Amino acid sequence: MSTLKVLDEDFSSWKCSACGKALSPKPVELEYLGSRFNVELPACPECGLILIPEELALGKMAEVERLLEDK
Repeated sequence: MSTLKVLDEDFSSWKCSACGKALSPKPVELEYLGSRFNVELPACPECGLILIPEELALGKMAEVERLLEDK
């Protein structure tokens, strides 16, 4: 399965709230209603905390949720 790049913004200046390390893009597997998606998201290389930016959560992710729920 290929990894979708959904963010254009650079999050390298963002720091992890748990350990203070700089976030870097990382492939992440998301699952919703039995469907899986590989998406590149900002993540902490130390503890693995993943950032899902608000615009992504309220935009594309909400749209995909609606499509899957309508199936």
